[in-house]
Amino acid sequence: MKYIDEFRNRALAHILADAIAREADRDREYRLMEFCGGHTHAIFRYGVQALMPPNVRFIHGPGCPVCVLPTGRIDNAIDLVEQHDVILCTYGDMMRVPASRRRSLIKIKATGGDVRMVWSTRDALQIARNNPHRQVVFFAIGFETTTPPTVVAIKQAAVEKLTNFSVFCNHLLTPAAIRSILAVPQADEPVAIDGFLGPSHVSAIIGTRPYEPLVEAYGKPVVIAGFEPLDVMQATRMLIRQLNDNRAGVENEYTRVVTREGNRKARALVDEVLQLRPGFEWRGLGRVPSGALQIRAAWSEFDAEQRFPVPEIKAPDVRGCECPRILRGLKKPTECKLFGTACTPENPMGACMVSSEGACAAYWSYGRFRTGSEVFAA
Repeated sequence: MKYIDEFRNRALAHILADAIAREADRDREYRLMEFCGGHTHAIFRYGVQALMPPNVRFIHGPGCPVCVLPTGRIDNAIDLVEQHDVILCTYGDMMRVPASRRRSLIKIKATGGDVRMVWSTRDALQIARNNPHRQVVFFAIGFETTTPPTVVAIKQAAVEKLTNFSVFCNHLLTPAAIRSILAVPQADEPVAIDGFLGPSHVSAIIGTRPYEPLVEAYGKPVVIAGFEPLDVMQATRMLIRQLNDNRAGVENEYTRVVTREGNRKARALVDEVLQLRPGFEWRGLGRVPSGALQIRAAWSEFDAEQRFPVPEIKAPDVRGCECPRILRGLKKPTECKLFGTACTPENPMGACMVSSEGACAAYWSYGRFRTGSEVFAA
């Protein structure tokens, strides 16, 4: 298949659903975590869960970088604006994520803070060129997919000698998070997972190789899945086959984009400028070893954490918000008392309702209080 419409074909979806129903063993449960928020939205938008047998269940994972960024890092960004008078540039989703004391970047902007939404790192660089007497900080956020553009911006700033440009780096790493989920001790409320739908765009950068040590260590199969509904269904079928055969390997459904080695040029570019952090706090997962990246010392003049004081801030989430447990797959959005009452897209209490990839936003947008939409299920 070559065209998007073919990956959304209703007739093919029902053929796949019938095949999954035949192959799924009725005497066992299949608990499959879709790590990526894009998969969660595809499942709800197209009613994929409704096409599954009752014993095949999707568990929503922490695959939304905006959602898993801890409150303290947003507080840090607000402090840069309020205490150091910087122009803070960031992507749209970050603007509305709640920080401490019911603040957010968009509220800081409304009260006079110079916070600007950008579509790309090129926009942030242009703002620095246009304001040579102001410090401009780009609030970088995202998994491996959005990391190369940040690196390109740093290198371009070096070429142009933009001494008023720096990056507040919050790039997170997917395999480390999967390891953290699987390594949770029994006493710390682990989530039961039989296999993973691996992320699409992330894997286009890093390839399938980084998942191999995880599969070997924990015996849980991973299938890299594309974002379209038939991608998700075929990847689900591949996981079911592995589990039925008592196998655990890394398989790639998204072969039209993802390879084993990934994008070598992008990976080399990132390695030149960024390095692993020893640990980084994730909302819901706690401190994840090697779970994020930081700017190398050779490029420290463009590191906002070196240019300004950026202390580690421990800040609690909104009381009653279940976003941390939703991100670990321990709860569904509808099991949060705030969902649909105090917490809505117009008045988000937690990051899972703000982000376009958040699980709460998926439940609200496509299913609301139902278990799934009925695009394919009708």
